[in-house]
Order: sequence, then structure tokens, then C-alpha cells
Amino acid sequence: MSEERVGFFTDTSVCIGCKACEVACKEWNAIPEDGLSLTAMSYDNTQALGASTWRHVAFIEQPRPDGRTQLPLVEGESTAQETPVGGDGELRWLMSSDVCKHCTHAACLDVCPTGSLFRTEFGTVVVQEDICNGCGYCVPACPYGVIEQRPRDGRAFKCTMCYDRLGAGQEPACAKACPTESIQFGPLDELRERAALRVDQLHEAGVTDARLYGHDPDDGVGGDGAFFLLLDEPEVYGLPPDPVVTTRDLPAMWKHAGAAALSLLGGLAACFALTGRGRR
Repeated sequence: MSEERVGFFTDTSVCIGCKACEVACKEWNAIPEDGLSLTAMSYDNTQALGASTWRHVAFIEQPRPDGRTQLPLVEGESTAQETPVGGDGELRWLMSSDVCKHCTHAACLDVCPTGSLFRTEFGTVVVQEDICNGCGYCVPACPYGVIEQRPRDGRAFKCTMCYDRLGAGQEPACAKACPTESIQFGPLDELRERAALRVDQLHEAGVTDARLYGHDPDDGVGGDGAFFLLLDEPEVYGLPPDPVVTTRDLPAMWKHAGAAALSLLGGLAACFALTGRGRR
């Protein structure tokens, strides 16, 4: 990589669920419309990431753990972000804009047979749609269930972190459109430092459930290029608690397969040798 690695830090504590990121993503990348049907259980009308949903704002309604009505200010804000609540004031919405994690160890890259998936000079992972042959190997390989094939097309699609904009020195459309700076874009090392400070700020303010997800370079995917500050367990947001690159065991599997093949060949050779002796 010739450029400094960049990524997303999504601070869910200040997400207001406006879906500006979803709209900006679709508009800039010319992504097809993927349905406007409500689930009847939430204000969420996209439900999950997919081939035509590269940004997904989740709405998670749950009992409020305390009497807090406001979360602490993000540095530079003039007013606190109020957490939406139910009419009785006892519920809260956890809102989070999900996206492809652009893993350090990306299994989708490992299994792609055509080279359609590649790592850019910015450290991001991109699908070249004109090279994708629709084999679908990348779909089960992703530990986050991010990548998907379009039904009519068969090819795989996902977030590119606006690769064309990065090349022009611009930030991704979703980060540009976010009104509360819940989605922050920049050099990954700087974002990790900023995120750690934000968690400390929330803890000092009594928000003890605040934690980072996907920031650790020593986790099962080598750290994510898109990581999050969460206010509850990852499972609440539909995220795996301990993601692991699904191709982690491939070298060992090939080694065992090779050893088994050699043993089989050795056994066959011994059988032929014994058969030859018997005929004499």
C-alpha cells in the first residue's frame, strides 16, 4: 500500500438515525433501490447490509438501563445529542450505521478465484464488478455476512469506501453527509486514538457500557478498517462477538490434505509392489 491506511470510526452514541448516510451512499454509488417495506417491528426499512444496501442504519429499541436522557457532548458540539425514548420515557433506541468492515485479514479476498476482490492502496477492500463471475465464494467467507449477490445479476457487491472519491482526495459520501459526525473518516491510527478518548469520556460521564468493537489489530480478523463505539454487547447490534477470518485454517487443512494424499499414494505404491511380487 502506497497510501496511509484509512477507515471509518462510527460513534453510535451520537447517531440520530437520520439515514443520511444510506441516502448519500446510494446516490453517489448509483445503487439500486432495495425496498421501502417496514418490518412492522421497527423504523428500519432496509433490515440488513446487502448487495444493494452498503450502509444500513439499525434501530434497536430496548429498555433504558438508567434514567439518562442525554449523552455527553462530542468534542466541538454545541448541544448534546438526545437519545430518543418512548412515550413513557423508559425505552431507548440504539442506532448504528453498519457497513463493510474492510478487514485486515479479509477472507473474501482469499477465496475470490478471479481477482475481482482486491485491496486498494488505501487498505480498503473493493469488488471489481466487471471481473466478478458470480461464483459466490465470497458470500459465506465473510464473517460479518456483509457481501451479497444481486438476484438478477449474480455478481457480488459491497461498500467500496467510495474508492473513486478517495482517489480524488475526498472523504466517502456517507461520512460527508453525517450531520452529527457519528461516522468519522480518516487515517486508521488517528481514528483509534480518537475512539479510545471518546470511550474514556463516556465512562467518566457514567456510560459504563460504552466499548469499542473491531478496533483491535490482534483480534480474529486483524482489526477492522471500519470499527465502532457501541453502547451494548455486539450481539445486540447483530454483530458477531468474536469474528474470525473464515480462511484461518486453510493452510493447515491443505497441509493435512497433502499429507493424506502422500499417504494414499504410498499405500497404492506398496500394493502395486506386493502385487508384482505375487505374480512372480
